[in-house]
Amino acid sequence: MNQQNDQSPSRIERMTVKNYRALRDVTFKSLPSLTVLLGANGSGKSTVFDVFAFLSECFQEGGLRRAWDKRGRFKELRSRDQDGNIVIELAYREHADFSGIKHPRITYHLEIREEGARPVVAHEWMRWKRQQPAAPFHFLNFKEGKGQVISGEKPEFKDSRIEKSLGSQDLLAVGTLGNLRENPRVMALKKFITGWHLSYLSANSARIIPDAGPVEKLSQTGDNLANVIQFLKEQHSDRLNTITETLRRRVPRLEGIDADMLESGHLLLKVRDAPFSTGVQAKYLSDGTLKMLAYLVLLNDPNPSPLIGLEEPENYLHPKLLIELAEECNQTSGQSQMLITTHSPFFINGMQPEQVWALGRGVNGYTRVERAADMPGIREMMRKGAKLGDLWMEGYFDMGDPR
Repeated sequence: MNQQNDQSPSRIERMTVKNYRALRDVTFKSLPSLTVLLGANGSGKSTVFDVFAFLSECFQEGGLRRAWDKRGRFKELRSRDQDGNIVIELAYREHADFSGIKHPRITYHLEIREEGARPVVAHEWMRWKRQQPAAPFHFLNFKEGKGQVISGEKPEFKDSRIEKSLGSQDLLAVGTLGNLRENPRVMALKKFITGWHLSYLSANSARIIPDAGPVEKLSQTGDNLANVIQFLKEQHSDRLNTITETLRRRVPRLEGIDADMLESGHLLLKVRDAPFSTGVQAKYLSDGTLKMLAYLVLLNDPNPSPLIGLEEPENYLHPKLLIELAEECNQTSGQSQMLITTHSPFFINGMQPEQVWALGRGVNGYTRVERAADMPGIREMMRKGAKLGDLWMEGYFDMGDPR
C-alpha cells in the first residue's frame, strides 16, 4: 500500500445535503477517513455518491451549468415536493504536516436555485475560526455572482474585504477565485475537490485497447488501465510488483501483467498465467480479474487522490476476497479519504461501526441515515466477537434492510 508522505491529506469531517433528490435533509457527522454506506436499493447510497461527483464536476470544464444539465436540472435534482434551494455544505481540514499542529476547520457552503431553466448560485461562502475567542467568520461570501473575499494565507476578521463580481450568476466563486494565488485558502479547496476520484469502473471499459502512452491516473471508467500499467512499469516498477504479487494470491496461476505496444500504436493489456508462454488479452479476462486489477492500481497510486469513491466494489468479485479488499481500503485511507457504497456483508465484516452508515427511506419517502456505532447494542455485540456484516444480515441494524 501507499507509503506515508510528509503531509496528511485534507479530510472532510462533516457533510450536510438538503433538497438533493432523496436527500431532503441529511447530515453525516464525524466522518472518518473511510466511510462505508449500506442500505437497500433506492435508499440513497448512489445519491450520496453523486453529490460528491456533482460538486467535483462543478469545478471542472463546463462548471455548474454542465453538471446541472447532465442531471436533468432542477426538475430531476431537487427533492420531490420541495421548493427550497439545493444546499451542499462541507466542513473539512486542509492537509497538515506531522508537527502536531491541528489546522482550523473550514466550512464551505453552496446553495443553488433555478431561474429560467438555468442554475443560479444563490449563496456561496467559506468560513473558519482562526483565533479564540473570536467567532467563525466568512472570508468568502457571494450571492448571485457578487460578493467579497479576504485574501492572504491566513485571512482574519480585521483584514480588508475585496469586492468582486464574477460576471455571471451561475459561476462559482471558488471556481473562479481559486485560480488566483492571492486566495490560497480558496485555491486549496478547489484543488482538493477537483482532485477527487469517483470511480464508475466498468470491466468492459477496461478491455478497451487504447493508444499507447503512459498515463499517471486511472480514469473513472478504467478505460485507460493499460496506459496506467505502462506508466507504473516505466516509473514505479515497485508499485507494479506489489500489484502483481497481490493479484497472484487471488487469481489462480497468474504469473504477471504486461502492457505491450502494438505496431498500430495501440497498447494491449495482457495477463500471463502458468504454465502457458503467451498471455491472455484483457478482452478475454474475467470481469472479476479486471476489476480487482483496476482496484489494486487505484489503491496503489504513487500520488493518490485526496478522496476516492468506490461504488459496490463487490460486483464480480469472489466473496472471500472482499475482506482483504476492505483491509486494503483501510490502509489506503491513511493517504486518501475513502467513500464506499456496498451491499456486501463480507465487505462490512472488515469495518468498524464508526465507519459504517446505514441508509433507509423514511415514511415521508426521503433518505434517513444512521451510523452503526450509534445503534443500540452493536458495539457490545462486536466486543463479544460478532462481525458487523453478520449483525447487519441478522437484522440488528435499525436501517438498511430491504425487507
